[in-house]
Amino acid sequence: MAIISNAVTIADAGAFSVSLGSITLIKTIAASNAATVSFVGGASSVVLDGTYPTYVFKFYNMHPESADRQLTFQGSADAGSNYNIAMTSTNFYTYYAGGTAYFEVDGAGDQGNGTDFQRISTTVKNDDDAGSSGELTIYSPSNTTFVKHFISKVHAYNQDNASATTYSAGYFNTASALNAFQFKQRTGNINGTIKLYGIKDS
Repeated sequence: MAIISNAVTIADAGAFSVSLGSITLIKTIAASNAATVSFVGGASSVVLDGTYPTYVFKFYNMHPESADRQLTFQGSADAGSNYNIAMTSTNFYTYYAGGTAYFEVDGAGDQGNGTDFQRISTTVKNDDDAGSSGELTIYSPSNTTFVKHFISKVHAYNQDNASATTYSAGYFNTASALNAFQFKQRTGNINGTIKLYGIKDS
């Protein structure tokens, strides 16, 4: 029995067909006590060009080697030779611990045309069962007319045994194409898995 929507067969005998808006896994990197994790377009099967209008990084159990560390990222316009693109960003988080809930703007995580690595998580403890997971979306990184927008949501089991979700958004203030992105803890090494996806026709 087929499933038909708007005259298009999307499932037939248990098989699904997905075309517009489909998501493609490009690259998986598993970090083990690494200083950085880098995705460089054109290297090691990484695609970061006009093939996809939207790219999504997904983070799985990012575990810091040192206690109370934050996950961060930056972009590059020179294939990873430098990660120092000026960006303007905002950062806030929701937080629940000890029966109390918080909503707080993290001014220290904002940038005004700064070139630091952008914070995308709260501080995370380094206990064996602690870490952070979430995703980061980059829009049209290869466009050479507009600035490059990004938005992220990362949840962490943080240093206060709290449930903390950090929301970050902003733009890279450049019309140059971005062709590499790097992730690291604010200080110290990192463990965990990062997957890069491209979204077609998005």
